[in-house]
Amino acid sequence: MSTDISPTARALRTLEILQTRPGTTADELAQRLGVTERAARRYVGILREAGIPVESVRGPHGGYTLGRGMKLPPIVFTQAEALVLVMAVLDGQPAGDDLLGGALGKVIRALPDSVGRQAAALREHAAAAPDRNAARPDPATTSALVAAVAAGRSVVVTYRSEGGNEWTTEVDPWAVVVRHGRWYVLCMSHRAQAVRTYRIDRVRSVEQTSHVFEPPADLDPVRSLEENLGAGWEFPTRVVFDAPVEQVAPWIRGPMGRLEPAGEGCVLVGSTNNPTMYAQEWLATISLPFRVEGGPELRAAMATLVARLTASLTVME
Repeated sequence: MSTDISPTARALRTLEILQTRPGTTADELAQRLGVTERAARRYVGILREAGIPVESVRGPHGGYTLGRGMKLPPIVFTQAEALVLVMAVLDGQPAGDDLLGGALGKVIRALPDSVGRQAAALREHAAAAPDRNAARPDPATTSALVAAVAAGRSVVVTYRSEGGNEWTTEVDPWAVVVRHGRWYVLCMSHRAQAVRTYRIDRVRSVEQTSHVFEPPADLDPVRSLEENLGAGWEFPTRVVFDAPVEQVAPWIRGPMGRLEPAGEGCVLVGSTNNPTMYAQEWLATISLPFRVEGGPELRAAMATLVARLTASLTVME
C-alpha cells in the first residue's frame, strides 16, 4: 500500500466528510483527515477552486457546509466492473458477514437493471469456500491504522500474541498489507528498535500520537512484510535442505523464515513463538528431506511429533 496520499485524494475525502457531516469545523476536519488545521483549510480551498460551493459559517455552531443543490454525480459501473466487484467480495469474504452482504446488496440494487441482473445472479448462485487462514480484522482498527499511515503519525497499539500475551507499545506504521487473507501492519517498533509485522486482527486498540515519522524512501511494503514475518520471535529456527532454493521455495510460507542458498542445497532461517505449531503444521507438510539443526525448542517439538507418529505405527500383540 502506498503511503503517498495526493492533495486531490484528501480533497475528495473532505468532500465526502462535508456531505455526511454538514457543519464540520476546520479542527474536526483536520482530525478526520489526520492533518493540521491549516492543511484542512487548504483542501477546502481546492474544492472551491474546482467550483464546488463550500460555505463557511462562523460562531459556536458554525462550520463548513456544502451549498444547496450540491450533489455528486452517480457512480456508474460497466457490466464487467460490476461482476468483478461481486467476485472480489465473494472471494474475500465468502460467508457469514451480514454487514458486507448488506453493503453489496445496496450496490447491486443501485445498478441499472441490465447490469444489476447479472451481478445479482452471480451473487446468488456462486459460492466460495472459506479460506482457513483468513482472519478479518475489525474495520475501525484497520481504518485507524490506515489513517496513521497516511498521516505519517506514530500510534500506540495494544497487541495480543497467538499465545495470549498482551502488551502496549508505540510504533511507526509504515504500511498496511493484505497477504493470503490476513491483514498486517508493517511498522517500526520503538520498544524493539526493529521492524515488526503485526496481524491487525490481534490489535486490541490504536491511539494516534502527535509524533511524526518518515518511512524509508525505498520501502517495498510487500517485500518487507515477507522478509519480516519469520523474524523477531522468541525461539530461533534453522532447517537445512539438500534441495536447491527453487525446489524448496514453493513449500515455504513467509512466517517460516528466510531461505538462503547453502552449497548445493539451502537453509531456512527464522524464528517462532510456537515451535509445536511450526513442527506439526508447517514442517510436517513438506514432502522434501530436511534436517532441523536449531533451535533446541524446535528440535524438541519435532522429536515429540516423530515419536507420536512412530507410536501410531506400533503393532499391538
